[in-house]
Amino acid sequence: MPKNSKVVKRELDDEVIESVKDLLSNEDSADDAFKKSELIVDVQDEKDTDAEEGSEVEDERPAWSSKLQYILAQVGFSVGLGNVWRFPYLCQKNGGGAYLLPYLILLLVIGIPIFFLELSVGQRIRRGSIGVWNYISPKLGGIGFASCIVCFFVALYYNVIIGWSLFYFSQSFQQPLPWDQCPLVKNASHNFVEPECEKSSATTYYWYREALNISSSISESGGLNWKMTICLLAAWVMVCLAMIKGIQSSGKLEIMLEPKVWREAATQVFFALGLGFGGVIAFSSYNKRDNNCHFDAVLVSFINFFTSVLATLVVFAVLGFKANVINEKCVAENSKMIITFLKMGNISQDIIPHHINFSAITTEDYHLVYDIIQKVKEEEFPALHLNSCQIGDELNKAVQGTGLAFIAFTEAMTHFPASPFWSVMFFLMLVNLGLGSMFGTIEGIITPIVDTFKVRKEILTVICCLLAFCIGLIFVQRSGNYFVTMFDDYSATLPLLIVVILENIAVSFVYGIDKFMEDLRDMLGFAPNKYYYYMWKYISPLMLLSLLIASVVNMGLNPPGYNAWIEDKASEEFLSYPTWGMVVCVSLVVLAILPVPVVFLIRRCNLIDDSSGNLASVTYKRGRVLKEPVNLEGDDASLIHGKIPSEMSSPNFGKNIYRKQSGSPSLDTAPNGRYGIGYLMADMPDMPESDL
Repeated sequence: MPKNSKVVKRELDDEVIESVKDLLSNEDSADDAFKKSELIVDVQDEKDTDAEEGSEVEDERPAWSSKLQYILAQVGFSVGLGNVWRFPYLCQKNGGGAYLLPYLILLLVIGIPIFFLELSVGQRIRRGSIGVWNYISPKLGGIGFASCIVCFFVALYYNVIIGWSLFYFSQSFQQPLPWDQCPLVKNASHNFVEPECEKSSATTYYWYREALNISSSISESGGLNWKMTICLLAAWVMVCLAMIKGIQSSGKLEIMLEPKVWREAATQVFFALGLGFGGVIAFSSYNKRDNNCHFDAVLVSFINFFTSVLATLVVFAVLGFKANVINEKCVAENSKMIITFLKMGNISQDIIPHHINFSAITTEDYHLVYDIIQKVKEEEFPALHLNSCQIGDELNKAVQGTGLAFIAFTEAMTHFPASPFWSVMFFLMLVNLGLGSMFGTIEGIITPIVDTFKVRKEILTVICCLLAFCIGLIFVQRSGNYFVTMFDDYSATLPLLIVVILENIAVSFVYGIDKFMEDLRDMLGFAPNKYYYYMWKYISPLMLLSLLIASVVNMGLNPPGYNAWIEDKASEEFLSYPTWGMVVCVSLVVLAILPVPVVFLIRRCNLIDDSSGNLASVTYKRGRVLKEPVNLEGDDASLIHGKIPSEMSSPNFGKNIYRKQSGSPSLDTAPNGRYGIGYLMADMPDMPESDL
């Protein structure tokens, strides 16, 4: 578990001492006042780790106690519910193995490079998303705020899904499982099966009526569902308590040619790794600066991929088992119908092969009989209402999301021996997967705000979770499931794409890809492969822009709407959002990306003074944070207290403290020629984190 470093005072480093000796040795000997003047270098609060010199001095920022813990935290954030119910669905929908190749290609082109980029900037700058992007370019500081807003939107409905899982988990400790059979309705004369359940299935009825008690449209609120309200409260309490403790707790190959397959694969890569949320940056900011984040990026990406593949194998096995059970029931029921037709004379006994035994008929024999009857009774066959009972038809009923977890899987588990045990294990897994992703999402909100506004993390966490629970009550109304769909479709996809595109542009073109590669060499101790240079500068931006355009076009072609559960029909029906619903959809997208242009205009018009406030005086030198007084005036050489530049002599330095970087006349750099994340000296006008 990471722990707070203990505060240790450090001596002035050798480089500064030598530079000051040189300065004093060249002074004018007649200037006594100059000799007696005092050197101001504020090191009282200096406690950051000097990774390059091997210093044991550490800053106040919490740190991971081990590399394994950090890797598990990143894996926990990236491996979430989507690996269980989204990836398998896309594999099944897009041709199985034919989908894996585009996914792997896009993982190498978009996933790993952008994941590596976020890990690098977070680890080097050691700030959350707001501080990182404001540091790279103050005009693009809105990227961090946009990430926080998207994280908040996603956390609102994501924790509702954890609440649903908690409800099913609590209901799994009984035999038989409550969704095993349709309930019976009693009246004065007899009992009968609930019509809504009889028209659908026991698991479908339990999900929509018993668990959600869903209304027929998004416009019908229906009031709060008290069971789900309690589960949502429990989910937020779990998240809040964990976060208060800090980071310690936490087939057909031609399908490949279809653009839709590549768009869906790219979207899955994008969201699987949590790019743009800020959680990746937040977690990596607690690393030492010399940590090999390139290895971490590759490792976590492939762990995520292989976890998705493993989950797909398990899901296919379970769905295959379910399809086989349902198919056997279909054969048994239709065989009874054929026996009835034989007794009534609708079908002649002569056409039935002699080896057929309807009391123990196999699937192959049933298909043989079915084909014979279909040929002989060609015109009358539709009136018989016989089912072909093809197992492939059942397997092709692709389901994803809540339909997979709370309907298909629950139905499959009713056929397992010791079904309550498997149900408990399954929903416990969903809760753990969800919480791991929630911790990273909330960290993407908390860390940037704490870094920027210096508030207490515990208080901020409680306020954030309490506010999220109150807003989240809209998701536990009877119509709440429709709002979950709305937020899932519109609050994250486009805003996160825009955020990641801007992240790529900020590093590659605003900060400068050459300087960034040089910083990575300094941080890692080796030069990253040129592959990343070309990915960040050319390929990834083009692919991300293509994905953004494809997503916008797809949204334009598909009218905004949702699948509503119609009680009378006991089935889903697609409905368009009402006018106010369309306004909410647009507002979610606009609110998420609004900080980007707002902060840009504020910085562009100089509405906030960059030199004001304590954040404006934070600079980086040799991996340390140097805090200096903001009242220094004049040239950077005025390090001598009590003297203004005009009163000082002009010595010839034995060792130059800093020099101008070629091509960047407005930025002063250290002797190695790097700036930004490298060795910055004092009073850089563009250095600070956001004053917003």
